[in-house]
Amino acid sequence: MNLIKKNEIPVDVYIPFVETLFRDGLTLSIGFFAQTLLVVLVYWKTMDPAYLAVTLGLLAVAFLRLRNIRKYRHAPSPQNWEEARRRENDYILYGSMHGFMLGAFCFVGIYLAYDPFAEIAAVCVTLASATSIAGRNYGSPRMVVIFIMTMTWPISLGFILRGDPYHFILGLLSAPFLFAIKRFADLVREVLFAALSEEKKANRIAQRFNRALNTMSHGLVMLGPDGRVAVANAEAAHLMSLKSPDALLGRSIHGLLMRGVAGGMLAPKDCRYIEAQLTRALREGRDRKVLVSLANGQHYEFSAREGSQELGVITFEDVTARVEAEDKIRFMARYDNLTGLPNRAYFHELVGEAMVSGDRDRLCGLAVLDLDDFKSVNDTLGHPIGDGLIYAVAERLAAIARQDITVSRFGGDEFMIFFDRVEDESHLTSQLDEIFAGLQGEVDVAGHGLRIQASGGAVLSRVKDTDVDAMIVKADLALYKAKELGKNSWRLFEASMDAAFRNRQLMKADLRTAVESKSLRVVYQPIVAMSTMRIASCEALCRWDHPDLGPISPSIFIPLAEEMGIISEISTFVLQAACAECAKWPDQTSVSVNLSAKDFHNRDVIQKVRDALAASGLAASRLEIEVTETALLDDKSLTRQYIEELKQIGVRIALDDFGTGYSSLSYLHKLPLDKIKIDRSFLMDVTQNPRSLELLKGIVNLSRPLGLSVTVEGVETFEQLKILALQVKPDLVQGFLFGSALSASGIETMSNTVWPFAKDINTAKRAARR
Repeated sequence: MNLIKKNEIPVDVYIPFVETLFRDGLTLSIGFFAQTLLVVLVYWKTMDPAYLAVTLGLLAVAFLRLRNIRKYRHAPSPQNWEEARRRENDYILYGSMHGFMLGAFCFVGIYLAYDPFAEIAAVCVTLASATSIAGRNYGSPRMVVIFIMTMTWPISLGFILRGDPYHFILGLLSAPFLFAIKRFADLVREVLFAALSEEKKANRIAQRFNRALNTMSHGLVMLGPDGRVAVANAEAAHLMSLKSPDALLGRSIHGLLMRGVAGGMLAPKDCRYIEAQLTRALREGRDRKVLVSLANGQHYEFSAREGSQELGVITFEDVTARVEAEDKIRFMARYDNLTGLPNRAYFHELVGEAMVSGDRDRLCGLAVLDLDDFKSVNDTLGHPIGDGLIYAVAERLAAIARQDITVSRFGGDEFMIFFDRVEDESHLTSQLDEIFAGLQGEVDVAGHGLRIQASGGAVLSRVKDTDVDAMIVKADLALYKAKELGKNSWRLFEASMDAAFRNRQLMKADLRTAVESKSLRVVYQPIVAMSTMRIASCEALCRWDHPDLGPISPSIFIPLAEEMGIISEISTFVLQAACAECAKWPDQTSVSVNLSAKDFHNRDVIQKVRDALAASGLAASRLEIEVTETALLDDKSLTRQYIEELKQIGVRIALDDFGTGYSSLSYLHKLPLDKIKIDRSFLMDVTQNPRSLELLKGIVNLSRPLGLSVTVEGVETFEQLKILALQVKPDLVQGFLFGSALSASGIETMSNTVWPFAKDINTAKRAARR
């Protein structure tokens, strides 16, 4: 064992060591009394004045040393190393005087005033005092050394000065005695130092454990081998509504749980279940967690495991906030945030579980509902109003939900209804008719009276013959058919719908292939000037010749392309082809290309026009871009910006299908237009309806002062042309009267041709002037 050095002792250990020097004044007083009495006895026997001097000196030292002991025994503990050092120095001063007097007694008795009794008495009292050196003075190594020197060296010196070999050897043997006492004192000091250090370390560990235990967010109890609480923390007492952890000590698991039962927070059956689970976990040595919901709405989670030394550990915490958060997350994951109805994923789960249970031969139905023209509500009134309409519809549909009917908001303005255990087709039909009747009527959304109108598709299937996904696909096909037939109704799925759907999908694939391989072609419908009856321009039209089905109408494949998102690719193809062909025609002939609303969703449309003009070498003034009102409605400000940029290039802009939209007149002064094209619907009954004629004349008369040229579309008969020439007087006309659309070479050939009925028109004009 390594001996402790002074500078290795921390101050918090050194101070207690110093305090031990002043701890026991009683035994010291007894020692002084015995020593003084023995010296007096020697003096009485010998009457030698030397012993009287020793007696008086010893009495003086006893008084001083005992006063010093008393002074520090009742004083406050030293606060630092320096103060403790001063106390130790005081102790050493008076202790040294005490040792010197005992040594003097020995030297006088052995050598100076030799007396056999005095010699024996001196050696005995000194050796008796030496035995207490280590026990009393281990706290001060310097005092130990001084005591040994002052008490043993005079004995050795006296024996050596006696002169004979025997006493000389006896004097030398005091050295091992000195070393033994010194070593023993050091060992006592080190043992006590180690014990004190370990005690402090244990206290620090205990304090840390206590702090950690009582600052835990979990309640914790430790059970002894007898199954009763041996350790508990403050949180456990708080959660059990007790004042202190000590109130939990000695209780069993059953006793702890019965507190909850007595407080009405825990049912007896829950108490038995929890006790069984925790006891089992403690017995098996495995972690086990038990979640308990209390009557007051709180949730506690108990966890048990076997500890060391046959101690079991049970922790428990209030997890109410976590459980509520998990419930909220679970609800958000399963239910629609706006309507509170099951969302798509949870509806799929619910219906899937319902279909796999019960009679596999039973009938079930699934219906999908979609609000008609819902986009216009969002576009015109805003999304908050649209959300309000969806919420109103959801309220009406939620009212029909019950055990065998599940309602879901599938997304957007689409709802899904599952009917379990349908008797037959008429049963499903009557239920859907009742649902649609309940949806009819107006609802008030933020002061707006909105009429609910929906289309639906339904499917009826035997459970064993289908699954959720297949039913959804078929219901969607029936919904598509209902939309196609005029909306505001519902249709039941038929096998022919599936065939039509498959054909539609095949046609989509073929159209994509045709676009990618540039298999489409462009034809040109002449636009004739009324003044010359010659081709002034032509409209580029896209045609698709299917390898198996033959020519496909644009009214079929253009909507398909818009649905597939490839309409812009078709527009680019037509634009490039039209510019390339027009560059070959006479300079007075221009070309018109109709761009879709989707082309104006980003500024790529500007670069497409630039690229087409650059690749063909066509003058920008010979290209006319036709813009539909749909493109303007999607984003007026952005579309206007793109149109102005196209105008800066030099391209002319025409507003197509003028008059079919409710706000067309507002565009005449807001947009930088060059031309308007009047829709064919205005010309259909112009020969019979004076109102149509006046409307046409009004549009032309309104446009000319604004610097706009006018094209009338849909001219099919000479009578229509004649009325236009004599009364309406547009700048240009277009229609089947001038033939069907021509190839690019056909336009080039007929560019200088005057139509044969031009002479009749001129004759009619002259007759009208007369």
